[in-house]
This record gives sequence, C-alpha cells and structure tokens, in this order.
Amino acid sequence: MIDFTKALAATNQPDAVFKALEKLVDQTIGIKLFTLMEIDYVRGVARRNYSNQPEAYPVSGEKPIQQDAWTTLVQINHKTFVANSIEEIAAVFPDYEKIQALGCESCLNLPIVVNGTVIGTLNCLHEAGHFSPERVQAAETLKQSGALAFLLDAYIKRSQKHE
Repeated sequence: MIDFTKALAATNQPDAVFKALEKLVDQTIGIKLFTLMEIDYVRGVARRNYSNQPEAYPVSGEKPIQQDAWTTLVQINHKTFVANSIEEIAAVFPDYEKIQALGCESCLNLPIVVNGTVIGTLNCLHEAGHFSPERVQAAETLKQSGALAFLLDAYIKRSQKHE
C-alpha cells in the first residue's frame, strides 16, 4: 500500500497511480491481464483507461454498455463478477477467444462505487479457477485504492480541459 500512496503524489499521472494499482492488485489477488474500465453513462460506453497488455487491449478502447446480467450484477447491484472458467467468460464476453489466447480463463470484475454510482471496474484475469473465495474476499480491500485511481484520473482530465 505504501507504493500506491506514494504514487498518488507522483507527477507522471495517471500512469504512476495506475501502475501502482496494478502492482497492488497483483500482490493482493494475482493477475495476468489487468485493465481499468471507466463508465461513461452520458455516452453509454465503458472506456479502457489502463491496460497491462496494451497490444492486446489498448487504452481508450470502448464498448457500448449492454443491458444484460453482467450490467445488472456489477453496475446496478454493485456486486463483483467472478467467472472461473472460459465457458463462464464466454457466456458474458464475446472476446473470450482472445482472453483464452492470452492464457486467461478466469475473470474478476470489481465495481468501483463512488457516491452510489459505479464509476469503473478493475478487470482482473488469470488462469482457470484462480479466483477462489479467499481471493474474491481479498479483492474487496482494493475498492478504496481503485476509487482513488479513478478519481485522480477524472481530476487530471478535468484540469487538462481548463488549461
């Protein structure tokens, strides 16, 4: 947590805080693929603002917000989505073959809630069966750090608009 706290004060934002968050998530629950998706309710899209594998999942990739079981679980009910097999991932994400090609067959999407609204998700992927009940419980401890990272990113974007 010390690295993450120090990263908040760093000047190369939001990259410093996103990389520190990735490290914290990896130390807490383990990850192979890690992305952050920011929710833009006005435009009706989720936008990727960080990826530890940008060649496969580039930053600023967008996808429309769907009205489906995942959206209900994560965005409306603020619950963590967990899939521990490629079949469970395939039922929700159309890019499951790409995910599998990267050596990932389990997924945890942690909603980051601020002021009663999901502002983004931490998307953590790993090998099949990786997200045990203990790891899912440990992921809950990452919500505050996730919120700080998303809020810092929003602050920087807002500040840049006024320059």
